[in-house]
Amino acid sequence: MNIENTKAQMRKGVLEYCILSILQEEDKYTSEILETLKDAKMLVVEGTIYPLLTRLKNAGLLNYRWEESTSGPPRKYYGLTETGKLFLKELDSTWDELRNAVNLVTNAKTTKK
Repeated sequence: MNIENTKAQMRKGVLEYCILSILQEEDKYTSEILETLKDAKMLVVEGTIYPLLTRLKNAGLLNYRWEESTSGPPRKYYGLTETGKLFLKELDSTWDELRNAVNLVTNAKTTKK
């Protein structure tokens, strides 16, 4: 079994949650989202994030606006819709439950050694 593939699948599973969390405070453009993910060691490339942002927008969780840039072409800024904010709150609860469950299982494993 390939450990890198498993690690990539684990990151992919939480990527939507991470993107929505990044956008909860303020609108950001794609490069800012990517930079935040990379700073957190979430290995994501542009080819992955653009379809995901489009899917989240089409689901009504994100909206976007164009803003002029002083250093190039206009930038597309993404932000949470009201539906996206409610969805994120649900994901927060689900993440807490999942993290607690995983911690119980993995900590139980380490305490039995």
